[in-house]
Amino acid sequence: MVKSVTSFGRSGLSDWLVQRVSGVILLAYFLCIGATLIGGVSYEEWQAMFAGTGMRIFTMLAILSLAAHAWIGMWAVGTDYLTERMLGSKGNVLRLAFQIGCGLVIFIYVIWAIQILWG
Repeated sequence: MVKSVTSFGRSGLSDWLVQRVSGVILLAYFLCIGATLIGGVSYEEWQAMFAGTGMRIFTMLAILSLAAHAWIGMWAVGTDYLTERMLGSKGNVLRLAFQIGCGLVIFIYVIWAIQILWG
């Protein structure tokens, strides 16, 4: 079994499970938002919907699910395609830079979302 310090769940099975659970949470969230938008919504109704604690928690859960889903996906892309075999001797350095960059962007987005939702 391959173990990597940059893997989200420390094993392929737990990463797979996190991907599936986060995907279901994201589907539920976007179906909820989509149903609201299809029915038509004014700015006041939209604001009232997100003023409720339940919707804020659901949105935060969706954002954290998106972050976990994105991290595992980008980790898989980085480890599959940014290798020494494909990029030469600098493959490991480029993969590490890619993973640090992805982690930093995901972290910034999560902090930004917390500030928007709860600030």
